[in-house]
Amino acid sequence: MNLKDNPKVMELEEGIAFEPQFDKRGGLLPVAVQETSTGQLLMLASINAEALHKTIQTGLATFWSTSRNTLWVKGETSGDFLTVDTILVDCDQDAFVYQVTLQGDGVCHTYDKQGKHRKACFYRNVDTKNNTLQFIENLK
Repeated sequence: MNLKDNPKVMELEEGIAFEPQFDKRGGLLPVAVQETSTGQLLMLASINAEALHKTIQTGLATFWSTSRNTLWVKGETSGDFLTVDTILVDCDQDAFVYQVTLQGDGVCHTYDKQGKHRKACFYRNVDTKNNTLQFIENLK
C-alpha cells in the first residue's frame, strides 16, 4: 500500500493538525536551535511533550535534559535565555527547529578565550584530512 493512500499519514504530513510524534522516539524528539537573525545553528537538544508545551506557553526555549533527567529552561542558571520566535516541525512531526533570539552571550556551557559562554555549541569543524578538530574563528 502506498503511504499516500493512508489517511493518517496524509493528515500527519499534509494536514494542519499539530500532532508531535513523541511515542515514535521513546518520548523525546530532537530540536535544532537556530538564531533567527543570522540563521546560525546554535545547539541541538531534546524535548518531551512537557518541554514543548512550556516552550509554547512561555515563549522561552525549554528542553528535556538527558544528563540531568529533568525539564530545563535555557537561561535559568546562566541568564542566557532564548526567546522562541518560530517553531518549525518536520514532515512527519518528529523533529523540530526553534528559531530564537538570544537574550545573553550564547547557548554553550563552554567558554571562549575571553571567559564568556560561547554563542553556539558548534564552534569546531572536522579536518577530514587529519582527522582532527579545528576551532572556527570569528563565529557570528
